[in-house]
Amino acid sequence: MLHDPARRAGASEPCDACLRRGFLVGRLATRMADLLERRSGRVAEVLALADADLIASVAGADANAVRSYVEDFDVDAARDCLEAGGVRALCRHQPAYPPQLAVLADAPAVLFVKGAADLSALLGDDIVTVVGTRRPSPYGRTMARELGRGLAAADLRVVSGLAIGIDAEAHRGCLERAGTPIAVLACGPDVVYPRTNCAVYERILEHGLVVSELPPGWRPFRWAFPARNRIMAGLAAMTVVVEAAQPSGSLITSTFASQCGRAVGAVPGLVTSRLAAGTNGLLADGARLVTGAVDIVEELFGVDAGARMAAAPRDSASERSQVGLEPVARRLLDAVEAGHDIDAICLEAGLPAREVRAGLARLEASGHVCRDGLGSYHRAATTSTPALGRIQP
Repeated sequence: MLHDPARRAGASEPCDACLRRGFLVGRLATRMADLLERRSGRVAEVLALADADLIASVAGADANAVRSYVEDFDVDAARDCLEAGGVRALCRHQPAYPPQLAVLADAPAVLFVKGAADLSALLGDDIVTVVGTRRPSPYGRTMARELGRGLAAADLRVVSGLAIGIDAEAHRGCLERAGTPIAVLACGPDVVYPRTNCAVYERILEHGLVVSELPPGWRPFRWAFPARNRIMAGLAAMTVVVEAAQPSGSLITSTFASQCGRAVGAVPGLVTSRLAAGTNGLLADGARLVTGAVDIVEELFGVDAGARMAAAPRDSASERSQVGLEPVARRLLDAVEAGHDIDAICLEAGLPAREVRAGLARLEASGHVCRDGLGSYHRAATTSTPALGRIQP
């Protein structure tokens, strides 16, 4: 086994060599930005280099200074700093390091982890990554949130990247069902990016984990986003894409998943939608069609597990169907789904605009419809989110 002469990794702390490597990646982050942001597609090659080769390839004129930094690196001071910030470091020589991540050729030497959940949340075949566009449609937002809820209800871990849009909605859905969200960041684990997701970040710290290969304090770099995508794909047994244009960072994650031999799923979208071009393309290439959490459970654990999940009692989210709606409300819902505007809905329902708007407001409050930024109504996507214990294969 690889080890540092000064200290081997124990169950509770990373080895010196891996910890030094983690901080070296941080030390070279700006230099890697200069290199990688000019030459796309080389992230994996660079991060797979040994320390000496990494310094020689990336540090440039600062190579001697970086070598001195490594030689003088105080691992005990680094451990004290991490402990003071509530950050755990998990190296690839520790038993708790995710074996599904260790198989990557460029697996991070160390993961910097912050949060209340046990590190065992990073292990096993019960992890699903949900990713997608930062500017989703109302349909995409709802689907991501419902997938987060459904996966949490099945006691599956939900990984995403804390980005605005699909990522944040998947995290929120997972939190709504008291699940274990895992956010993989392109910055230090103590840095909230984007700041607009600060509230979600804080809730993830309370109930889940925040993970990064960059040490605390580091801002995000462009190269770090595809780098963190490989971690999201590597951790998960399946990666699901909810709305992605072509090209898209989410598709990079699905590519990493395919290269790792992991399952890939996609939520179908309108063929006329730019936001669905990437996901529909994945489906055309053989990705699993995902319309709800049941599809994911079936892919991972078999049809019998999916059937048990589908047959379980539904919660309030999945009861948002036409069952129990008054006839007028059903007509309004059908009209919204058909794409009618307010005037057309009034004609179809035979109601004045005031009553139509009031009816749509009630449907929005009950979760049957949602509005986009332009004020147009859309029918909300609903999926089954039964309350289950851990799904068994």
